[in-house]
Amino acid sequence: MTRFREQLHPSWALALTDSLPLLDEIEDSLTPDEYAPPHDLVMSAFAGDLSKIRVVIFGQDPYPAKENVIGLSFAIPKTVAKIPASLRNILKEVESDIGQSPEREQDLASWVNQGVMLLNRTLTIAGGVSASHKDIGWSAFTSEAARVLGEQGVVAILWGKAAFELSHYFGDERCISSPHPSPLSAYRGFFGSKPFSRANEILRMDGAQEIRW
Repeated sequence: MTRFREQLHPSWALALTDSLPLLDEIEDSLTPDEYAPPHDLVMSAFAGDLSKIRVVIFGQDPYPAKENVIGLSFAIPKTVAKIPASLRNILKEVESDIGQSPEREQDLASWVNQGVMLLNRTLTIAGGVSASHKDIGWSAFTSEAARVLGEQGVVAILWGKAAFELSHYFGDERCISSPHPSPLSAYRGFFGSKPFSRANEILRMDGAQEIRW
């Protein structure tokens, strides 16, 4: 079985060198086959080249339904028929914000391929219970990832309280935050927050290519 640290893109392994012992501790604390996503997908968000990341979307933790979890925040497998409410709300906001229907790629691969990192604060979940792994070290690990991304000038989209904790790594001018897109909070400020056009505006100011949401 491939260790979590070996699943990191080399650029991430180098940037997070000091956090690799923590990553090993987290992995060793997990009981095999009793958590989601599957072992080989836990570090999916870190599989891409760090230098190509332009926007990061931070969520909270994986979906409770095991079949929905692929290691990328808010994304689900193409084979799942029912789209979770949070992802439905995200796609609604894309349409409202950008003014056109988004591509219905529920695995959000087109976003990732354009340099959008989909990262949760907590990368695993047990027994379908939300926040069940929030205290095993993931927050410290993903905080370090946020620090690296902030130093690189990545635009941050932060959804929900756990994600808000990372805002200081990015600065007000590169940070877009709102309530989480879940049904419990989407109508409290997520809808109408226009994160996608706002992120593109920042990229335009940088002279960078916009994301095709």
